[in-house]
Amino acid sequence: MLSDLRKLRTFGECGKGVKRRAFTDADIEARRWLASRMADAGLTVHVDPVGNVFGIPDGATNSILVGSHSDTQPEGGWLDGALGVIVGLEVARASREAGGPPIACVSFQDEEGRFSTLTGSRVWTGVLSLADADQLRDADGVSFAEERKKAALIGPVGEVPADWFRTFLELHIEQGPILDTAGERIGVVRDIVGIRGERISFIGDQNHAGTTPMQLRRDAFQGLVRFTDDLNTRLREIVGLATVWTIGHVTLHPNAASVIPGRVDFSIQWRDPSDELLQRMREVVHQTASATAQGMGLEWQTSDYSAIPATQCDPTIVAALERAAMTAVPNGWRPITSGALHDAANVSRLMPMGMLFVPSINGISHNFDEDTAADDLVLGAETFALAINLLTN
Repeated sequence: MLSDLRKLRTFGECGKGVKRRAFTDADIEARRWLASRMADAGLTVHVDPVGNVFGIPDGATNSILVGSHSDTQPEGGWLDGALGVIVGLEVARASREAGGPPIACVSFQDEEGRFSTLTGSRVWTGVLSLADADQLRDADGVSFAEERKKAALIGPVGEVPADWFRTFLELHIEQGPILDTAGERIGVVRDIVGIRGERISFIGDQNHAGTTPMQLRRDAFQGLVRFTDDLNTRLREIVGLATVWTIGHVTLHPNAASVIPGRVDFSIQWRDPSDELLQRMREVVHQTASATAQGMGLEWQTSDYSAIPATQCDPTIVAALERAAMTAVPNGWRPITSGALHDAANVSRLMPMGMLFVPSINGISHNFDEDTAADDLVLGAETFALAINLLTN
């Protein structure tokens, strides 16, 4: 398992990290190699129309599906997604060699969002139609429809029906600091946060920065400053320990040193495992924006609202993962909420789903410095395999 994981790292390796965006040469080379390793393990390779790569035991129509994704962020770590793919391959290989239950493995495509969030698993699960996916373009204007033709370079392309599988399991690095800070080695995921996001604009008066008295200004950027401060105060009164919110992607107009900003556009995103709380947070966001605009003589607008629902892991799978963690490391595990989105959230629409986390050193991910101790990688794989035994015996 470790050997395969380190080999996968070489495709797009950049210093300590990896650059392996969906459908780039490095990604296609990695998927061709993964397909060869699946075949070496006695699995039949299937490539679907968007480049998801499956390794399936011959004749199995009721497999447990195990995996993740192998594409990366523009400057990604070597374990994000890759760990789940390689452990999926190893568990499938080991079960076949031992005469165990049929295990299939998968590497989903474009989880990291070159074209859209979790593109490969969204299409495979029917959340996003192939026709709509084909309309997507990346930041450089390259179309998904054109890029996905490269799936044929991996192997023969065909449909992979979801009813070939009965359960989905995913092992992943935590991508956060909770396990590492606590000195714990396994996290049993109970739920995956829902995500809400939108763009907000404050509109004031663009004017001369040297001649306009402070009391007469309608400064859009100062509106953002007040909004941020007030929102932090109001949200802290209603949120839970797993709640996070972020203001980012700020654009000022005209963004000049001697001009009072007449407009500011920004994104705001918030996450929590409770859809009810996420809706309440949206109400607070809008109330705060309205109060800010009224108090500062600004206008405000909102657009591009998006909503990804929270996902609960299957209770039976969670119980098996907890029993496995208790066996493997009795005092070194915890139940945990995933603050990051994963392919598992989409697959849960079609079949029972569960996830297991191993620590990220210093909580670092989406960064070349992302890493996990080798002992924790091995323990995660062993705990994962034990849970599958519990589910199938």
